[in-house]
Amino acid sequence: MNTATPTIVPAAGLGIGTGRTRRFIGAEHDAAVSYFFVDNEPGQGPDLHRHPYAETWVVLEGEARITIGDVVLHAVAGDTATGPADVWHGFKNSGTGRLRVLCIHASDRIIQEWQDAPGILDIPGDLPTED
Repeated sequence: MNTATPTIVPAAGLGIGTGRTRRFIGAEHDAAVSYFFVDNEPGQGPDLHRHPYAETWVVLEGEARITIGDVVLHAVAGDTATGPADVWHGFKNSGTGRLRVLCIHASDRIIQEWQDAPGILDIPGDLPTED
């Protein structure tokens, strides 16, 4: 039985970098899933990468070109797509306005490998330290 007291994780505490993207690491909050809340301008989005688990995208606003392996999908607000484990995938804002996507990782941590920069990134284990 889980005895942790439920809490709110403020959005301000999940921001990464200088953009509007937020990252939630489930392992840090006693949760079985992790996610990115992505808020991109036209043309922006992650390049090809993969995970050892499935990733599901929920388009909240805008339009996205989602690449999963050799398949390219066009998604709009309200659409959901899932990429299987170990398949290269990525997405770009293909619209003229902002793209907001919830990227759900079926893992309590984010384990990721970029196609153009081989090597496994394991978050929270590989989080950079602040100087």
